[in-house]
Amino acid sequence: MTGAAGFIGFHVARTLLVEGRRVVGLDNLNDYYDPSLKQARLDVLRASKGFEFVQADLTDRTAIAASFAKHRFATVIHLAAQAGVRHSIDNPQACADANLEGFLNILEGCRYNGCSHLLYASSSSVYGANTKQPFAVGDPTDHPVSLYAATKKANEVMAYCYSHLYRLPMTGLRFFTIYGPWGRPDMAYFLFTKAIIEGRPIKLFNHGRMRRDFSYVDDVARVVSLLIDRPPRRGEPGGDPPARIYNVGNNHPEELSRMVTLLEEALGRTAVKEMLPMQAGDVIETFADISDLMRDIGFVPRTPFDEGIRRFVSWYRGHYGI
Repeated sequence: MTGAAGFIGFHVARTLLVEGRRVVGLDNLNDYYDPSLKQARLDVLRASKGFEFVQADLTDRTAIAASFAKHRFATVIHLAAQAGVRHSIDNPQACADANLEGFLNILEGCRYNGCSHLLYASSSSVYGANTKQPFAVGDPTDHPVSLYAATKKANEVMAYCYSHLYRLPMTGLRFFTIYGPWGRPDMAYFLFTKAIIEGRPIKLFNHGRMRRDFSYVDDVARVVSLLIDRPPRRGEPGGDPPARIYNVGNNHPEELSRMVTLLEEALGRTAVKEMLPMQAGDVIETFADISDLMRDIGFVPRTPFDEGIRRFVSWYRGHYGI
């Protein structure tokens, strides 16, 4: 698993370890956000005998190839990436290096070492400027509004190509605004919580008129767990490749204003709000059609939004001693 010290990777790895699976977790532990949070996640994972950690960068072709050759992974879960829509606009090279070159190294590792299933992280960002709601997997994804979205679209195309050429089973996961304990400090709900506690203003872009299909991280980890042993069927040469894509979301958009209200209630404090115009690269609403996921694995989101926010705030207070 790549990105094992990241937000989603940590939760997926912990879920798999509880199931009794062995996990080799790879991460470069970069400083895109506080590395001490990544180390704290790793400390939890290292408490399990089934976990092994490898520190390496996706762009280090030699290190990635050596890890594949050593372990010959039957299943690969690729969650590492340079995240952040704004970061991709300000630092395009870092985004391209990790998300394009890094993904190619993972594909090559799978190709040459007998991998029977690659699950990889895509993003709801691929829907870009689409206005049809909810977003369905078959909708066009040809109008990205950020470089991050463009790299995730490219990942899907690269995966399809490798699946076609080498009959490698590939499952792409378009994640929709994942939240919960141990989250990423650059995400809005995390930033808002910190600002409200410190009495600083929170920035509400598009004057707060945004809707997101918030997906609780434990529900997301359950999706990955259920899909691991369900690779797409290998087709005959020249036929349809064994490649598929799913939306992974809550199937229910929430107003950003409701998230702020829930945070205020959980924290017992009132937010100071700064209303701002729309950011470049952002979209007004995301809404996941998860009917394929419901049909294929019986997935139904279990965590109500208000409960998920309460759990995050409880974790935040405990982790930071507040």
